[in-house]
Amino acid sequence: MTQMESLTTLLFEVREHVAYITLNRPAVANAVSLELAQELDEVARECDESDSVRAVLLTGAGRIFCGGGDKSFAKQEPSYVPTHLRRVNLFLHGAIQCFARMRAPVVVAVNGPASGYGMSLACAGDIVLAGESARFTMDYSRVGLTPGASSTYYLPRIIGLRRTMELALTNRTLAAREAEAIGLVTRVVPDDQLLEQAESIANELAHGPTRAYGGVKRLLYGAATNPLFEQMELENESIVEMARSADAQEGVAAFLARRPPQFSGR
Repeated sequence: MTQMESLTTLLFEVREHVAYITLNRPAVANAVSLELAQELDEVARECDESDSVRAVLLTGAGRIFCGGGDKSFAKQEPSYVPTHLRRVNLFLHGAIQCFARMRAPVVVAVNGPASGYGMSLACAGDIVLAGESARFTMDYSRVGLTPGASSTYYLPRIIGLRRTMELALTNRTLAAREAEAIGLVTRVVPDDQLLEQAESIANELAHGPTRAYGGVKRLLYGAATNPLFEQMELENESIVEMARSADAQEGVAAFLARRPPQFSGR
């Protein structure tokens, strides 16, 4: 088991190849401060670089997943707010980029309201489970700001331009079941089963073909902007590369022997 003792706004540990990341500021709705953004970037890079991490599970402590940006934004001198936002985004965007490029699939368990940065973090998951009490609100334009933290990249691809525009302009709150119906989340589960089901998925993924999962992520996240011939060429290059991997050889051998494969992530 791996832990990082220096963290003050997150809980982080690695067990059985699953990295558990918990936003840990429940007294302030797990709001994203500069410190939280820095620490999230730190642990995301650790997950990206570690061969032992083969799945990530991200959630929030308490009854709120993430309430958005920390109120410290408003306490800054008005002339310093742009610089402060730029610093927070530098680290938060770095973490989200790590989640997208890492081989390990990222499972997000939304355990309550997700607003602003919180909704953006939910959008950045590869598989997103939401408890029945989860709520989703963009909230950026409510305070005169524009969306950030990858939401303008992911949301139109996930739910379409029209729905994204409505949510960004009106800040309408989505209940968990509506979020499921429009494809924003993978599945809604009872609140008391959320972490159990998310952990089950993460554990299953952590024993799968990690290199192939990374290839899946690269192909799908790039597909929206690639022409057909280019995407198929990328598919061809990727499947040929994967065919050389130990996991692919094990997968084929297990299929022929009619036994469950034992993937190593290599």
